[in-house]
Amino acid sequence: MKNDIIDVKNVTKCFGSKKVLDDLSFQVGQGSVFGLLGKNGSGKTTLIKSILGLVRPQHGNITTLGDDPWCFQESTKEKIGYVPQMDSLYPWLRIKEMVEYTASFYSRWNSNLVNELIEDWGLNPQDRIGTLSVGESQKVSIILSLGHEPELLVFDEPVASLDPFARRQFLKTLIEIITRRPCTIFFSTHITSDLERITDHVALLHQGKIMFCGELDELKTRGNLNLEEIFLEMTR
Repeated sequence: MKNDIIDVKNVTKCFGSKKVLDDLSFQVGQGSVFGLLGKNGSGKTTLIKSILGLVRPQHGNITTLGDDPWCFQESTKEKIGYVPQMDSLYPWLRIKEMVEYTASFYSRWNSNLVNELIEDWGLNPQDRIGTLSVGESQKVSIILSLGHEPELLVFDEPVASLDPFARRQFLKTLIEIITRRPCTIFFSTHITSDLERITDHVALLHQGKIMFCGELDELKTRGNLNLEEIFLEMTR
């Protein structure tokens, strides 16, 4: 792809004697919605953390937004929105205070978008983070990642803690973001239906190896199987 936002070349990561990522290579093009599909334990979170400079691979090279993740410039960090699998919110703060605190780190912040999402997603700005359900906390994390309108959004299992209605709201929000302004989205999931709704490119990760990487339509033309059946067939 041209204008790659993420470029992973021959990346290997081990924890002790366990090889978690095994010689991975792929690119994520600018403006794409790229889905990383894999079972729990396949290496999705380690790959995401490597892309964001939170984990350092033993071998290979990664560039994210044209920068080395292990020594990101501040200007690069401002262009990235990230929602980890486990949130890192402060339980003693109210939602409103958490928003204000997060906004203080960015030179650009879309308060109208954040307030709109808080209302649409049924959150009370006066509620303390520590009193929220797991799903509500995940909603807050997602909203905070969108406030500075990043060029690259990275989500690690973003809907794992959401109920079906909230999942549809989240996917609807992503679609609106894509149509509203240029943005690249990279997210991991083990839910094939989410990929089919919004992604244009997909990578299948199994035991630290990429089994397929390319356009979703290309993958779906393989036989008369749906995406879940294809994934199960390739990861037996």
